[in-house]
Amino acid sequence: MKKYKLILMTAAVVSSMQLLTSCGDDFLEKPALGALSEDIIANQAGVEKLLIGAYAALDAQGNGSAIAGGGQWEAAPTNWIYGSVAGGEAHKGSDGADQPAINSIATFTADPSNGFLNTKWRAMYEGISRTNATLKLLGKAEDIIDADKKRIEAEARFLRAHYYFELKKMFNMVPWIDETVTDYNQPNNVDIWPKIEADLQFAMDNLPNTQAQVGRANKWAAAAYLGKAYLYQKKYGEAKGIFDQVITSGVTANGLKYGLVDKFKDNFDAANENNQESVFAIQMVANDGTGTIANANQGEMLNYPYNSPFRCCGFFQPTIDLANSYRTNAQGLPYLDNYNATPLKHDQGIASNEAFTPDTQPVDPRLDWTVGRRGIPFLDWGAHPGQTWIRLQSYAGPYSSKKHIYWQATADKFSDQSSWAPGSAINVVLIRYADVLLMAAEAEAQLGNLSQAQSYVNMVRARAAKPENRVYQYTNPSNPTAGFSSTPAANYNVAPYPDGYFAGLGKEQALEAIYFERKIELALEGHRFFDLVRWGKAAEELNSFFSYEGSLLPDVRGGNFIPGKHDYFPIPQRQIDLQTSGGVSSLTQNPGY
Repeated sequence: MKKYKLILMTAAVVSSMQLLTSCGDDFLEKPALGALSEDIIANQAGVEKLLIGAYAALDAQGNGSAIAGGGQWEAAPTNWIYGSVAGGEAHKGSDGADQPAINSIATFTADPSNGFLNTKWRAMYEGISRTNATLKLLGKAEDIIDADKKRIEAEARFLRAHYYFELKKMFNMVPWIDETVTDYNQPNNVDIWPKIEADLQFAMDNLPNTQAQVGRANKWAAAAYLGKAYLYQKKYGEAKGIFDQVITSGVTANGLKYGLVDKFKDNFDAANENNQESVFAIQMVANDGTGTIANANQGEMLNYPYNSPFRCCGFFQPTIDLANSYRTNAQGLPYLDNYNATPLKHDQGIASNEAFTPDTQPVDPRLDWTVGRRGIPFLDWGAHPGQTWIRLQSYAGPYSSKKHIYWQATADKFSDQSSWAPGSAINVVLIRYADVLLMAAEAEAQLGNLSQAQSYVNMVRARAAKPENRVYQYTNPSNPTAGFSSTPAANYNVAPYPDGYFAGLGKEQALEAIYFERKIELALEGHRFFDLVRWGKAAEELNSFFSYEGSLLPDVRGGNFIPGKHDYFPIPQRQIDLQTSGGVSSLTQNPGY
């Protein structure tokens, strides 16, 4: 799919060509220059190109800005701002004056005028517009066989469901616009979950098991998304039924059986992308010949260590609370309730030229593939030096994010330096198999099937416990690309839960263990805030986070999550204004704003 991202697409299709006439002169009866008539593109080639344009909107990026305007990071498909920063697992980073609109999102003081929210809204509706254009034209093309029509419709509806899912979990009540709508001034007074379900069910029923191109959705990607939609609505029985099918029968686009890759890090390495753990991913490419990083994970361009080989810009710093979550006990199990009582040793306030010894107590090795910390190998770029790689340590803490960072040995191929900040070819994996297993575990636990829930969680923990998932010291610290030794970089100790452990905990505590596993397995992947809201735990967890983290760092002080208000972001005021006629808008603002 990557090569198709270079195709330049129009944002809309001319629905009917209006011919101008004046005084009988036919020289005015000409199509508008630069527009594509449906008569020209109402065929399989035209429809397929529109479908590629709908896929291209997945990364929400244009040439040098977000696809709907605004900074590239404002609509990043990773949701690093809306899912991770708002979820308390990352600080905005940098310093307080840079990208200040994120500060209010992080502390839940954002109001409807926040431009970031408008950018995200517009980017998702741009994707919806492209899917609708594809579906509308599909209905007029006469040279497409029925099998291809079904497949194209299913792909377009899968994509539309994704864009609406993003809007639903962020804003809740949003207007539904499909290919049949002619009046776009629609109200947001109808719950769109049934329509999202219908699109995903159609996609699941009509997409092939595998696709020739790995970037296209297949049956099982649609199924996993449908199961997720059920889980968000607390339809646990329906979710279980779907996840059972994905787990037992699902195959990747390459025809491989879904499974956990042996090495956790391979989920975040462009050299090992589209592996058996990747259920659906946005395809990224570096050095594409355009002279830009528009196709190279541009949404993450701010999120590299500062004053480092990556140049820019010191955003997206993991929180101290998140790092502490990886502490384990002597049995290799997490501290579910009181992880902050045994905090991880860090170098806050210690200059890089001062002595520092990293923490020696047991930790889960996923910590050091997620969080960059002082003295621990930062992939093959050398040991993280601490404060010199942090833009303002006193503002947002001592850590750097790590999952989106490319390796030095392959940087010439998988990084893109065509801008003032880097891009990378690391795919954005929207759903990976570990996510599916943990969603399935949640559904099973909610239904009282604690043994099966524990089995799924233990599959994820057993992978983390493999020796190849530890971070090791360099064989030659002065040449980190030369490889790694057999000496672990920290005291790693993680293990599956013992037989019958969840049964002994009971349903509610077993669910807490599942929720915690999602936190440490999927950290910094944009899920956390939306998980907390759907679990009904956002106020408890986030206000506790503000109390703890705010006692250590100033950027989140004053943060306060109000249930019933902050479960969703405000409808952008710009959109309310645009849909106002006679002083009344067709859009209703979310409660509390």
